[in-house]
Amino acid sequence: MRDLRQFIRDVPDFPKKGVVFRDITPLLMDPAAMADCIRLLGEGMPRPEAVVAIESRGFVFGTGLAMRWSVPLVPTRKFGKLPGKTVREVYSLEYGEDTLEIHADALRPGQRVVVVDDVLATGGTAAATVRLIEQLDARVESLVFVIELKGLGGRERLGSYQVRSLVDFEAIDETR
Repeated sequence: MRDLRQFIRDVPDFPKKGVVFRDITPLLMDPAAMADCIRLLGEGMPRPEAVVAIESRGFVFGTGLAMRWSVPLVPTRKFGKLPGKTVREVYSLEYGEDTLEIHADALRPGQRVVVVDDVLATGGTAAATVRLIEQLDARVESLVFVIELKGLGGRERLGSYQVRSLVDFEAIDETR
């Protein structure tokens, strides 16, 4: 098994000076590493009834997991990007608010789901996604991430939910 850390590139001073961005582009460009990543994300987990993927990089990993398990892929999107009836959740960002939506008919009550995204940082987007799923009375079995940035409180913000990440890094933000 290959170490996925070697496929994550550090980009200093992005998106602003003092921040080190963890770039997954090298991982996306290596089919064998991507196959390993998808396998590891789903390894040892019971098969859910759906995968809920967070916009936008979560779609990449969520698609792989949904195909692996032969279950539906349910996207969560930024406000105004989904047609038809949706439910929405407003959540706080460091300097404001954002809104996520999911189709109102995407999940059924009691349906067991796994949430997937590329990075767990502060946990705000993941927590908003959990609340969307709960609005539809579905059940979050676990949340899986390729990368976890330690020290930003993301795992703690997700409370008692099962959280799993493949690679962790200390968050580096010298602008704070």
